[in-house]
Amino acid sequence: MTVRTYCGDFRKSHLGQQVKLSGWVETNRDHGGVIFLDVRDRSGLVQVVAHPDTPEMHKLGHSMRQQDVIEVYGEVIARDDDAINPKLPTGEIEIKISELIVLNRAETPPFAIDDDCNAGEQHRLEYRYLDLRRPKMQRNLILRHKVTHAARNYLDSQDFLDVETPILNKSTPEGARDYLVPSRVYPGSFYALPQSPQLFKQLLMVAGMDRYYQVARCFRDEDLRADRQPEFTQIDLEMSFVNQDDVMEKAEGLIVAMFEAGMGEKLQAPFPRMTYADAMDKYGLDRPDVRFGLEHIDVTDLMKSVDFKVFSGPANNGGLVKVIRVPGGNDKLSRKKIDNYTKFVSIYGARGLAYIKVNDKDDISNGLQSPIVKNLSEDVLKALLARTEAENGDLLFFGADTKDVVNNALGYLRVELGKDLGLFDEKTNNFVWVVDFPMFEWDSENKRLQALHHPFTAPYDEDLDKLESAPLEMRSQAYDLVWNGTEIGGGSIRIHKSDVQARVLKALGISDEEANDKFGFLLKALEYGAPPHGGLAFGLDRVLSLMVGAESIRDVIAFPKTQKAADPMAESPSEVGDMQWKELGLRKRRTQIDTES
Repeated sequence: MTVRTYCGDFRKSHLGQQVKLSGWVETNRDHGGVIFLDVRDRSGLVQVVAHPDTPEMHKLGHSMRQQDVIEVYGEVIARDDDAINPKLPTGEIEIKISELIVLNRAETPPFAIDDDCNAGEQHRLEYRYLDLRRPKMQRNLILRHKVTHAARNYLDSQDFLDVETPILNKSTPEGARDYLVPSRVYPGSFYALPQSPQLFKQLLMVAGMDRYYQVARCFRDEDLRADRQPEFTQIDLEMSFVNQDDVMEKAEGLIVAMFEAGMGEKLQAPFPRMTYADAMDKYGLDRPDVRFGLEHIDVTDLMKSVDFKVFSGPANNGGLVKVIRVPGGNDKLSRKKIDNYTKFVSIYGARGLAYIKVNDKDDISNGLQSPIVKNLSEDVLKALLARTEAENGDLLFFGADTKDVVNNALGYLRVELGKDLGLFDEKTNNFVWVVDFPMFEWDSENKRLQALHHPFTAPYDEDLDKLESAPLEMRSQAYDLVWNGTEIGGGSIRIHKSDVQARVLKALGISDEEANDKFGFLLKALEYGAPPHGGLAFGLDRVLSLMVGAESIRDVIAFPKTQKAADPMAESPSEVGDMQWKELGLRKRRTQIDTES
């Protein structure tokens, strides 16, 4: 029996062999009576040839249409020298057909099954099974397999145990909205799909599993963006008897293994670290892109005494005034571009974008060009030029507002400038850990504290005394890994003492009764000898999308949802029958309102 060979695996070493292949017809060409078929499977493409000296096979080959499914038996022969295709791994050989079997005929596809397909994404998602035949999409899923396989191999080698945690959970809404599943057995009660395995992996540490990992499916009912899906995958791990350094070391090894499998590049670990405070001070964002400079310069103190209220107001009322110095920006950025940046920062709440063009730094009266110069004294301007180390030809951009507005507006402006000015190589890969996040932040809408990461993150021991008196000054043992300005994963050392966990929940405005209702099983478990533990999770979909340079994580997921959380192929979500409503003890809410006739 002839064993099937994958289309993309044929090479000159197969010359003279009788082989079998199967796949889909990609093209059919008639060259002077000789029929050439390009046949593709997931491994690649190979050319097969039907000669007139086998009339029946020749006639059948001539009838092949795009995407017909065929099986071919034949001999591997060398291509003529002028027919060699150096762009194809199989380009030096072809298969001379001795037998051609049609396994299935195909209707005309609704769009071209190739990488140059220009069909809209909605249309491609409707026929996702055809979209996935495109070489690009198949390469993406093969990459996903390789990276996931490498992750499992690495974690297995480090004595982690692959343990599954429940999909049907208790609802504990503290972040994004849960997806709820009604229970037929317990009418009126609901399960929740997991937003993460967080509590269960902590319980595994209490149980003595020591090192856990899972390629975990997670669900969040939240507004979607290009990098978000209602269901997603994370590579999740947890370790006992560890500190931050231990977890980060294993996480670096994991990323190195995944990166080598996916990108073929050996990363150099350990990765550099940066405190949250430094990231916000220099870059305005807690996920800094460190491939280029343009660091923020804080000039708040210089602006407290100026008459210009746009600057002095924030400077004297807890806000910020920051500058980005763009070397040579006078020549590189037109007035139209500056106006576009003004519109850009407005997306992040900025009410304007002041600037100064430094034409001659030694001539304070005439060498600085900007509408705001007249509002700043000569002493302030001199101090500003010294603080920013400005040179002739530079352009200074200013942000003045609340801390959040300034950091966001100038943070994203810096990234936009880096792209527009070509300040980094797209092929460069820079990783940085951001550490020492604040334990809490203030929720101004609900007038209460909220956990910056999640309520199970441990504070530093030396900050614990501030929990009731100065919680906003506390730092947490949390850490995020950032790749070229995108956060790809993060984690923390967890609270392992029940009394500390109870205090943190109380600081978040969660009453003892509510804490017991939502997290009672965790609090009880922590009383039975919970070890110090910590962990981390990487967003697999996000990592893969960055590896392939995809604009959306949908390109690395086999069957994703749209930005409206719908599946146009399977037509989900969908209505269910009246009997199912009845079995669940639920009633439909009226969705249409009667109108007056």
